[in-house]
Amino acid sequence: MEKIFISACFMGENVRYDGGHQSLTHQVIEKWKKENRLVSGCPECLGGLPVPREPAEIQQKDKKIITIQGGDVTESFNNGASKALSICLKNNIKFALLKESSPSCGSNTIYNGEFSNTKIVGQGITTQVLTKHNITVFSEKTIDALIDAINNSET
Repeated sequence: MEKIFISACFMGENVRYDGGHQSLTHQVIEKWKKENRLVSGCPECLGGLPVPREPAEIQQKDKKIITIQGGDVTESFNNGASKALSICLKNNIKFALLKESSPSCGSNTIYNGEFSNTKIVGQGITTQVLTKHNITVFSEKTIDALIDAINNSET
C-alpha cells in the first residue's frame, strides 16, 4: 500500500504562516487516514520556521525566499525541503499531496515574489526537491489525479 506525504496544514495542524490550517476534507483522505497511509509534515516548520511567521515569497530575479519585511528565509526553506525528502525516502513514498501556491509546496503556481497576491506558474522549493527525486507532487486541486496515480501504482 502506497504511503503519501501530505502537508500538515491539510491534516488540520495549525502550521500555516498565519497560525491557521487548511484542513482538507475528502472521503479518500479520510480513507487513507484510517489505513495509516498518510505521513504529514510542514516543510517550513521542518526547516525551523515558527508559527505564526511572516509571509514569504520566492523572488523571481534570484530565487531567494524573502519575507514581507525583507528577511531572507531561503536556508530554512531549503532545510525543510531536505527534511521532507528524507521523510519520503525513509518511508518509500512516491507521491505527495502539498498545498498549492505555497513557496514550499506549490506544484503548479506560486506567488510572484512581490507580495501583490498575484500567482504565477511555478513550483515551491519542496516540490522542486521532491520532483527531482522522482516523487510526484499533487495539490488539493489535483487530488483526483493523485487518486488515479495511486490506483494505477497498486494494480
